[in-house]
Amino acid sequence: MLYKFKSKTTGDVIMLQPHGERVLGIIGKHSSTEPSVKGILLPEQMPQALTALQAAIEQEEAQRKQAVAQAQAEHGPMPHFDTVSLRQRALPLMDMMRACLQAEAAITWGV
Repeated sequence: MLYKFKSKTTGDVIMLQPHGERVLGIIGKHSSTEPSVKGILLPEQMPQALTALQAAIEQEEAQRKQAVAQAQAEHGPMPHFDTVSLRQRALPLMDMMRACLQAEAAITWGV
């Protein structure tokens, strides 16, 4: 399944299901008890969503740095990470949110 995020002010942003669900979970629009196949992100919700995504990105990057430092200190094997980071996956959607926030336009998916 794909998540296709749409707005009237920008081009679409498409994500594979696991990545879309992760991003939606971070912004509070998806959980295991309430999956979000369809939804809407209103302009007034976007500042909080951007803050949540930025915090998750910073946390992931700090965890990666800590894992590398620990492996170097212990002279162990370097950890393996996803090839594409959360920052790279979330950036197009974050850009979409910023543009929609300025234009006061909603973002929808699954409709």
